Amino acid sequence: MPPSSGAAAGTSVPAATRVIAYAEPGDRAGTRPLAVEMPVNLVYGSVPYAVMMTTPADLVDFAYGFSLTEGLVEDAGEIRGAAIEPGEGGLRLLVDLAPGRLREHLARKRALSGRTGCGVCGIDDLKDIPRAEPRAAAGVRVAPAALARALDALGDLQVLNQETRAVHAAAWAGLDGAIGAVREDVGRHNALDKLIGALMRAGTPPDQGFLVITSRCSFEMVEKAARYGAAVLVAISAPTSLAVERARLHGLTLAAIARHDTVTVFTGRDRLAPA
Repeated sequence: MPPSSGAAAGTSVPAATRVIAYAEPGDRAGTRPLAVEMPVNLVYGSVPYAVMMTTPADLVDFAYGFSLTEGLVEDAGEIRGAAIEPGEGGLRLLVDLAPGRLREHLARKRALSGRTGCGVCGIDDLKDIPRAEPRAAAGVRVAPAALARALDALGDLQVLNQETRAVHAAAWAGLDGAIGAVREDVGRHNALDKLIGALMRAGTPPDQGFLVITSRCSFEMVEKAARYGAAVLVAISAPTSLAVERARLHGLTLAAIARHDTVTVFTGRDRLAPA
């Protein structure tokens, strides 16, 4: 199991501020850490594929997770490695695919200009909206108490968010609710891709735990979870209608509006069984 991530060097920068109190005259000087956001160009076989706005931490994990959830690879073995190098105004993430997979990729390459708030940028036809193949493990069972345990622990593990209050998190918890890995990013999609990449690199079986995300649960988040093969996705915020529709299609348990005392189940209630 990959370790939980702490805030990495270079993921925040100090900014000078002036704080104004509405009921008091004048203001006061201060500083506040800001989450770093920068363009990262994913490059496959020397051919640029996507520019994503992301936090410059856990980028090798990001390369693996993004490659899987974009449908460029089926498993970690189809990636021979990833390297990071400086680029003009950002970073370049060089992903080395296995030769056969690279040929397939180059044959169907599409351009994508990624943004932290958009999951289908660059798609120009409705038929190209991502849809994962159903892979959820049918035998997974998670007790509601395990969901509560994971939610209780997650806040203390969001190191960068504690510092900046500006990033999302995605976490992997074992079936007992113990959190084994956390990844953070300014983009909710990126945080989940980083986490999935970390799990891929560690060889973590998707039927041995569940995913927790701190962000809004849109259909892209469900698609990424399904692509990894997770059976249960827990979200802090509410899902969209398409997220629920896709979760049902993929046989994924979707629990959202997750609080410390309650959770609302939208699909797959049968997996959430008391211990």
